[in-house]
Formats: sequence, C-alpha cells, structure tokens
Amino acid sequence: LKQGDEYRTQFTSTNVDGDKIKPDVVILLPDNKHIVIDSKVSLVAYNACVNSTNEEERLKFLKAHIESLRGHVRLLSDKNYQTAAGLETPDFVLLFVPIESSFSLAVQGDAELFNYAWDRKIVVVSPSTVLATLRTIASIWKQERQTRNAIEIAEEGGKLYDKFVSFVEDLIKVGNGIKKTQSDYEEAM
Repeated sequence: LKQGDEYRTQFTSTNVDGDKIKPDVVILLPDNKHIVIDSKVSLVAYNACVNSTNEEERLKFLKAHIESLRGHVRLLSDKNYQTAAGLETPDFVLLFVPIESSFSLAVQGDAELFNYAWDRKIVVVSPSTVLATLRTIASIWKQERQTRNAIEIAEEGGKLYDKFVSFVEDLIKVGNGIKKTQSDYEEAM
C-alpha cells in the first residue's frame, strides 16, 4: 500500500463527543471509505508472563495480560473512532497485537476475549491476520485501479471514436466536393 494514497499514519480528528482522536493507521479504501487500526497495546504483563519461572506467577501475569488487552479494548471502544470527522468507517476498529504469541496466549487464557472485543466493535488482529487483511485491501486497490483504468480507456476510446466519425464525415464532404468539382469541370469542358 502507498502511504498518503492508500493509508495514512497518525491521522488526527475529533469524534462525535468532540474528543481529539489519533488512530495509528487509517487504511484508505476506494469510494472514500476507511479502516482504523490501533496498535498501542501494552505487552509488559505478557513479557513478564513469558519470562516467569514460577507457574503461580505466570498465571498472575497471564491474567494481567488479558486484563490489559480488555482494558485497551474498552479504551478503544470509548474513543468512538467510527464517528470521527472525515472518516467513513465500518462499525469496527482493528486492534493490532504485534506479537502473534501474545495474541494466542491471551485468547487461550480467555476464550471470551474475542467476543468481548467484538461486542465493543473492536476486532483483535495479530500479525498474520492483519497481513491477510492488508493483502485483501491491497487487492481491492489493485482492482479499483484496474477498474479506473478500464473506465479511462473506455472514455478515451469513445473520444477517439467520435473523432473518427467526425473525420469520416469530413472526408465524405471532401469526396462530395471533389465529385462536384469533377462534374463542374466536365460540364465546362
């Protein structure tokens, strides 16, 4: 995706409540549509959980990691990115968790996390799922560019056809003029 044309970073706007919002990435879609991605996720508890040697401590940090993600979901939900001025978005925001295993660990530890986020109009994505999403969006842009090119080719072809029609009409007039001149010449002779 091309920055500026197909996505923007650190986009700033205000939501319906008048609060200033600043999503990390806004993916621009054809027809002036947008998808918001936020990636400000704390991984401190995850790091502590992974590096923990004690099972009791690991479970405590896992719980803290899950609560951290749930807290970020609540925070994102409260920001109402979908109501931002200048954005035409679906009713959800993508919450990007940058470490695949962090995402997996949280979902394994809390089977309701994904539904909890979904109910708040947040879709939690990991590197693999956001990559698939971005590839789909890139494909949409490719299709859009091809459609625009086809429309432009059709418009230019129409203009060329109109020019040919005009040119042929002019040639017919010239031919009629030559015939008239020939006829006048023969009469004169």
